[in-house]
Amino acid sequence: MQTHEARLTALRKELASRGLDGFVVPISDEHMSEYVGAYAQRLEWLTGFGGSAGTAVVLNDKAAIFVDGRYTLQVRDQVDGAHWDYQGVPETSPARWLGEHAPDGAVIGYDAWLHSKGWAEAVARALAPKGGRLVAVDSNPVDSVWQDRPEPSLAPALVHEDSYSGKPSAEKRAELGEWLKTYGLDAAVIAALDSVAWLLNIRGTDVERTPVTLSYVVAHADGTADLFIAPEKVTPELVAHLGNAVRLRDKTDFVSALEELHGKRVAADPTNCVAGIFAALDNAGAVVVETGDPCVLPKAIKNPVELAGHRAAQARDGAAVTRFLHWLSVEGPKGTVTEISAAEALHQFRRECGDLRDLSFDTISGAGPNGAIVHYRVSEETNRRLEPGSVYLVDSGGQYPDGTTDITRTVWIGPGEAPAEVKDRFTRVLRGNLALATQTFPTGTTGSQLDTLARQFLWKVGLDYAHGTGHGVGSFLSVHEGPQRIAKPPKYSGGGGQAGGEQELLAGMILSDEPGYYKTGEYGIRVENLVVVEERHIHGAEGAWLGFDTLTLVPIDRNLIDLAQLSLEERAWWNAYCARIMDVIAPQLEGEVLTWLEEQCAPL
Repeated sequence: MQTHEARLTALRKELASRGLDGFVVPISDEHMSEYVGAYAQRLEWLTGFGGSAGTAVVLNDKAAIFVDGRYTLQVRDQVDGAHWDYQGVPETSPARWLGEHAPDGAVIGYDAWLHSKGWAEAVARALAPKGGRLVAVDSNPVDSVWQDRPEPSLAPALVHEDSYSGKPSAEKRAELGEWLKTYGLDAAVIAALDSVAWLLNIRGTDVERTPVTLSYVVAHADGTADLFIAPEKVTPELVAHLGNAVRLRDKTDFVSALEELHGKRVAADPTNCVAGIFAALDNAGAVVVETGDPCVLPKAIKNPVELAGHRAAQARDGAAVTRFLHWLSVEGPKGTVTEISAAEALHQFRRECGDLRDLSFDTISGAGPNGAIVHYRVSEETNRRLEPGSVYLVDSGGQYPDGTTDITRTVWIGPGEAPAEVKDRFTRVLRGNLALATQTFPTGTTGSQLDTLARQFLWKVGLDYAHGTGHGVGSFLSVHEGPQRIAKPPKYSGGGGQAGGEQELLAGMILSDEPGYYKTGEYGIRVENLVVVEERHIHGAEGAWLGFDTLTLVPIDRNLIDLAQLSLEERAWWNAYCARIMDVIAPQLEGEVLTWLEEQCAPL
């Protein structure tokens, strides 16, 4: 097996043979997906980095890897600093780094089917002052030296029944067609895999942890659509489900089909349509209108059927996680449980709860100092025991046909009391979670306007966390779904205008509520529930108001709470939350597990 050093050397030789002075390797696929299939894991193959976001830049004499604050510790554990410079984003970027380090006149290659048009334009601008050029390669040079690279999945596409989706595909396509007509558009390119899945009510198994199928759609103003998919993935059930209004075409015909749009006004989202799509449309003479993916917002606003399904999934998932936490309370203090065995046990409890299709992401199972790595992924090399008298953080979720779950619980592994500092930090995180979960807000409010609520108790003592507070969640789709989010406001651009737009929170959106605290080298704390935005009717209120309802129903470790910090209102919330857990979860349990849950949910 090649070492990562040997792989870097092989890539440099390949670049030299092509007359390239450098190449950029992202974690991405042709659909700009967050999680990608094994065939597209080029960055991990090249560097060893296993996170879900990052980019590498390889030059003849130096190389750098770029990650954000979630992966500051992980990248140093997984990537050899003797061969790679560690770079933090947004403090720097591949474009800025190339502008500083690429030699004069450098020719830097990139795969136009793995990057956005805006990214390519930014890098080209950064190279220009030194006479450098960014060029699209005909084939990816990493693939040329990755000898055992997996093939893209040919697993069949699956029908997602209307009893789960709540709305037939024909109705969704008709609404998209009306949207196109409203803006004088002829067609829209739908490249994001979860948008394709949502629009056509199909799912798949091509990408681990996200139930999508590798495909593209071109949707038309008359409500019809072209689905570009490998023929091997098409079943009679899929054909019957799609009907005559969806034309099935080979995925290899996608580029030529874009060239058929000559003279047409075509919508394409620059955030999920790669540079190669824009190039094909430009070459065809289409009038390209850059606009947001028209599936994103309606996908985010869950209909009543989807919301009912999500609550049903949460009930099953909550019982599974509760059984796991009881198991952990018995086995953890023995000192024999490891991060891997704990994650495997949790997975097994979820399997036993019924209808689990997959996990929604790789379980973050962090004992002691590993819990301080925000997006830690355990491996045989990093696997730690859950030591008695330590903090354990587990962030996990399940994919069920009626809903996608995501939950984090932080647990004190006994025996004995947790240190005062740990209790203090945990309670501040918990209070932030409750402050956000119980807030009402006027319509038109964005997530950044609420983010401070979750941080306020940490801020009071000079502490913070380097990640967002909440992300959207799909309906048997991506566990990280836009456009809604709860995070610090976007930074302002140098010209005084705000960089990027923000989506107001709307009834029916599901988000996570997950403040945290991380002490490097010692422990990590996060408390995460999913919440749904709902209308709030307030006596005497002026205007329309919204609030959150908590969807996740799993006990929170009361052993980590500093009761002196909690207000009467916070204690009342806790007691009401525990009562809901008993109503929904307790009927699914019996014996020792039920007794344990009753103890955990006793009123404060």
